[in-house]
Amino acid sequence: MNALQQEIAVIIAEEGPISLERYMSLCLSHPRLGYYTTHNPFGASGDFITAPEISQMFGELLGVWMIEAWTAAGNPEASRLVELGPGRGTLMSDVLRVARIAPNFLANMAVDLVETSPLLRDLQRQMLAGETVPISWRADFGEVPRAPVFVLANEFFDALPARHFVKTATGWRERLVGLDRAGALVFGLAPNPEPGLAVPAPEGSVIEVNGIAQRLMAEIAERIVADGGVMLAVDYGYAQTTLGESLQAVARHGYVDPLQTPGEADLTTHVDFAALKRAAMARGAKVQGPVGQGAFLKQLGIERRAEALMKKADAGQREDIASALARLAGSGDPRERMGDLFKAMAIMHPDTPDLPGFAE
Repeated sequence: MNALQQEIAVIIAEEGPISLERYMSLCLSHPRLGYYTTHNPFGASGDFITAPEISQMFGELLGVWMIEAWTAAGNPEASRLVELGPGRGTLMSDVLRVARIAPNFLANMAVDLVETSPLLRDLQRQMLAGETVPISWRADFGEVPRAPVFVLANEFFDALPARHFVKTATGWRERLVGLDRAGALVFGLAPNPEPGLAVPAPEGSVIEVNGIAQRLMAEIAERIVADGGVMLAVDYGYAQTTLGESLQAVARHGYVDPLQTPGEADLTTHVDFAALKRAAMARGAKVQGPVGQGAFLKQLGIERRAEALMKKADAGQREDIASALARLAGSGDPRERMGDLFKAMAIMHPDTPDLPGFAE
């Protein structure tokens, strides 16, 4: 039993079983023992690889897209370029590099990186040390100054804690984390049904609800409607709300038990894009998508960009570029190809024209 497991066991012994949402929060964000507090999870030497780490093409295309979004929004002055969960800073580095083709864009931007991990903040500072655009770090989106905001969220919403509800003979009951007789962490159910939850479904069905993600999306959409701007969210998940659970724990590029060694594995759930879309539209925002990441990147020209890079590459590099293209935009096994499971969705002011990447 590791240190965080012991601490969680004490909380449960004193207060009773805790929600999955609270358990995920402790595992990921505990100030001393949380996963993102203590780990650099990115890259081949970490626990997983995100799209910006696979190829520069991903960040370059998102940078071009964001420049077009800023232009479509009317070239607002004194804007904020915001990234939620910036990882090692790779995506922002690629975006800022390609943005040099649009000096007016950079001249009107200050960068805000929403990051709680001191370890990752240090990595981001190293990655972005040579940039001339003003860069600030924020603990949450609410700290970003009021201004038109242009927000990037790549593989961010999947890491926000969720709740599970299980259909029983007496109604929907919340899944909790408790202790067995030996003191190990186990899943159980709340003793009483959840009031107000009356979704028809067979017994044994599970509903996964990410209220934290929906509230954050509502906050961002409200800011965009009030101050202007655009958000691009790219993540893995479902285009439509569906029954079922998707909690997974990943360590060293493999799946592990989410209740074993808490704080030492990344915990995520698939993003419910339909729920996020409803949250944004309820605040008056215009939404495009979600569409598959593959379709989105192909419409932005990833195949042409790959061809251009290959012309300057040797044989080994051409093979790497082709492999990256297939992984980022290809269809098939979602463990190897991100084109279908990953989705892209844009949130914008209702007066903003349609943006590229979302054509049917």
